[in-house]
Amino acid sequence: MAHTCHATGCNAHVPPTMWGCRRHWFMVPPAIRARIWATYRVGQCDDKRPSKAYCEAARDAVIAVAKKEGIEPDTRLYDFFIARAEVRGG
Repeated sequence: MAHTCHATGCNAHVPPTMWGCRRHWFMVPPAIRARIWATYRVGQCDDKRPSKAYCEAARDAVIAVAKKEGIEPDTRLYDFFIARAEVRGG
């Protein structure tokens, strides 16, 4: 399955285990990168069931990178998964 960088507007192809391309990943503050790795679960891209904690960290990464790039963040993907996690209880 194709997987692209989650930074707003970036279409760089990355492995499913990665949140984003190298350039954007290193724009994410270290504390948020640590939260992403701490909450990542192998297979979450395949089963489309990332945890709420992962989605919140990844959403924070999208926002942080967009702020550094001076653009409006697109958080729709993570907003969707966060809402879905809340419905199913986490």
